[in-house]
Amino acid sequence: MDAKELLNKTPDQLRDELVALKKEAFNLRFQKATGAIENTARIRQVRRDVARVNTVLNQKAAAAASAE
Repeated sequence: MDAKELLNKTPDQLRDELVALKKEAFNLRFQKATGAIENTARIRQVRRDVARVNTVLNQKAAAAASAE
């Protein structure tokens, strides 16, 4: 996931993406605990994608607040 892709999305789409990523992170943590995880690097990717989405959401909120 690129930050450029995220900048083109609306805040509602970003929130939906954030929910999906958090669900995936939960499932990956569950798989790790049970020993069923295949791609351990995916945990790191998802965690960084969550941070990326949060950053873009905060940037959009700051831009909207400063525009008023």
